[in-house]
Amino acid sequence: MSMNSAPNMTLTDKLKLRWYLLLRWILGLWVKPRILPDADGKTGTNGAQPVCYIMDSYALSSVLILDRCCEQQKLARPLLPVAGIGQSPDRSYATLTRLRGLFVRRPDPRTHSAMLGLMIEKSWADPQLDIQLVPVTVMVGQRPSVDSGLTRIIFSENWEIAGRLRRLFSTLVNGRRTFVQFSRPISLRELAREGLDSPVALRKVSRILRVHFERVRTAAIGPDLSHRRTVVNKVVNSPAVRAAIKEKAHRDNISTEKARNQAVAYTREIAANYSYSSIMVAVAFVSWFWNRIYNGIKLNHFESFPHQALGHEVIYVPCHRSHIDYILLSYLVHKNGSVPPHIAAGINLNLPVIGSWLRRGGAFYLRRTFRSHKLYAAVFYEYLSTIQSQGVSIEYFIEGTRSRTGRLLPPKAGMLAMSVRSYLGAPVRPIMFQPVYIGYERLVEGDSYTTELSGKAKRSERLSDLTKVFGIARHNYGEAHVSLGEPIYLDELLNEQDPHWRATIDSSATRPAWMNTLVDNLGQRIMTHINASADVNPVNLLALVLLGTPRHALGGELLQSQLALYKNLLSQKPTPERITLTDKTAAEIISYGFEMKILQRQEHTLGDIISIAPDRAIGLTYFRNNVAHLMALPSLVACCFLEHHKFSIGNLRRTAIGIQPFLQAELFLPWGQREFTRALDESIEQLVQHGLLMHDDDGTSLSRATDNPQAGMQLKILAHSLLQTVQRYLITISVLARSGSGVLSRAELERLCIQTAQRISMLHEFSAPEFYDRALFKGFIAQLRKIGFLSTNKDNKLQFDQRLQQISKDAKFILGEAIRHEIDQQAPAVAHVTDK
Repeated sequence: MSMNSAPNMTLTDKLKLRWYLLLRWILGLWVKPRILPDADGKTGTNGAQPVCYIMDSYALSSVLILDRCCEQQKLARPLLPVAGIGQSPDRSYATLTRLRGLFVRRPDPRTHSAMLGLMIEKSWADPQLDIQLVPVTVMVGQRPSVDSGLTRIIFSENWEIAGRLRRLFSTLVNGRRTFVQFSRPISLRELAREGLDSPVALRKVSRILRVHFERVRTAAIGPDLSHRRTVVNKVVNSPAVRAAIKEKAHRDNISTEKARNQAVAYTREIAANYSYSSIMVAVAFVSWFWNRIYNGIKLNHFESFPHQALGHEVIYVPCHRSHIDYILLSYLVHKNGSVPPHIAAGINLNLPVIGSWLRRGGAFYLRRTFRSHKLYAAVFYEYLSTIQSQGVSIEYFIEGTRSRTGRLLPPKAGMLAMSVRSYLGAPVRPIMFQPVYIGYERLVEGDSYTTELSGKAKRSERLSDLTKVFGIARHNYGEAHVSLGEPIYLDELLNEQDPHWRATIDSSATRPAWMNTLVDNLGQRIMTHINASADVNPVNLLALVLLGTPRHALGGELLQSQLALYKNLLSQKPTPERITLTDKTAAEIISYGFEMKILQRQEHTLGDIISIAPDRAIGLTYFRNNVAHLMALPSLVACCFLEHHKFSIGNLRRTAIGIQPFLQAELFLPWGQREFTRALDESIEQLVQHGLLMHDDDGTSLSRATDNPQAGMQLKILAHSLLQTVQRYLITISVLARSGSGVLSRAELERLCIQTAQRISMLHEFSAPEFYDRALFKGFIAQLRKIGFLSTNKDNKLQFDQRLQQISKDAKFILGEAIRHEIDQQAPAVAHVTDK
């Protein structure tokens, strides 16, 4: 740097600057900082206004690191005087806190930063001057402070102000993991317009900055946690758990001490034992593992997350595809500068060795059900409330288990209800639910899912499963994609439910009447936001197209054409804005399918035939189902033209609206009924624009396009994405109708539906996994009950009336004659099969 860049500096200042630059060069040999932009994606300010950087506490290494970053980004330099103001000090930074003393260093008792006060005075004195305060946080290493051991204090960032020795060791150990977080600039001119005196303005901006730095540090390294032993004691000694201990002692006729010991044992079984050193070991191993099995891991929509999360208790609510989900999300959160969450894991994962390791990585364990264990329920709820009130980020899967079909499962209310209850009990730190979509191109558990759906019992996890890691590492699993959905703020949801909810919970000792409705709405909204942030990868597209053909094969040209059609449909409305789509062309997608050993080629004189490789078709249904919701509307429109060359727009809308509640419940579509009609019209226009349909002269009907020779085949392939869903609906209604009202219980109906679906599937095509999934039939039956088409009589049998026939009529209207006949033929035969 030339001295001419600071012409007003004295010789002493210039020599001091030279010394700092030498130290910066030495520091730069080891420290490689990563720059994190503000919520707008910017670093600092490139405008002509004077800039002063603000840091929470002073450390020379932090100033030198910041100066290097600013030089790289061509920003104003903190080691130089503030440009554009007269008689400026020899620097452009201020700190809120400093340590004083040569050997024993203590915080400076000053009230405010002198440099910050000077900037305010100059701004107030010159109405034309607009100084920009840019808050910056320099973090060397990250971790929650789980104990006060000397080694951990030296090696990582925590909540204490670092002295010189500790900062030196921290920089030596964690210099490669240094983060520089820029935040949005604060304009002193805008503050001056509020009409405050300069001393009042100084106190206000100091307070704003202190709160800001606390939020940034909490988001980056987590809250200041107590030791696990302290957490256990706090949980067991809480009023709710003490009451549960007393009740158990009385109910089981045991001593209070014995009941208390049981509560302690439950707490230890549940509680995480977060260890930063374990996290670092895990990151090293996982980084190697990812590089072995994945071509890449992509994180979408993270840019705005750090700003949105500031000041909030963050609860990550991802979809659940694989055991890899736990590790993948924590890894990405850690790599992007935030503290990994505590994860609610099933007690089945608390295996010897691996259970302890996961616990040190933030896992806390829960049993499948609490219903018959009141003491356990009280302990778990108190533990969750404790870590939630401390600001610990949490992750749990509201589906309850991994999806075996690739579709989202109905949300379970348990964990959501406990989180909401905990917040209502102490609404201090607002909660932000962060939906997360996780998508793969190949599943580690793919084969086991297929066998489970075929009727075999799920095998419990075993310690010996660890040996499979090395077998997994020999295969290529493509890319993994993680997308953050639109966050959901609990306060906003509470205000929608009850604008006076704070007064309601203050004045009532009982649970609010709207609690169940709120939790149900929250669960539905989370699942909808997950689906609205899906990533469509090449495997999803190949599965959508080829599974829609009778023999899972197409000519090369038609396959390219259909892939291009799907990409075009997914890149336009009504596709949600957060959806991400592979940037590969149709030809590149096909090449990638061969690379992933999904496709095979059969040469032919009239053109090569491309088909799904043997034994891959059933597994690919999982990846088709991941994104089936995105193709639901164009597929529904295409279904109407399977048996009809011409279809009135009015009948199409009526048919679609009739099926909409069931599609909404199963696929978590992002539209209400009014928005659904608009989205349907947009899908119709898409198919018209792509030459698959055309409007008749009067504009009231649609017909298959006559000038596109491929239109009929393309519509048929497109329709197949939703065809099996409509078939399941008709199977359920046909079994009910043939058996009669008041004959079948819900469990009997579910069993008979699955048997009918399996038989039809085996007679007409390969065995589709969703025809073996009881949850899908259970969800449809539950929706029929919810909207009043089904009810339960005093004998617990299902009753229905003639309204059910309208759904059957709509379903039959869009299905082929062969499948309609087969369903009608098989349903009565199966309906009289007795339980075995």
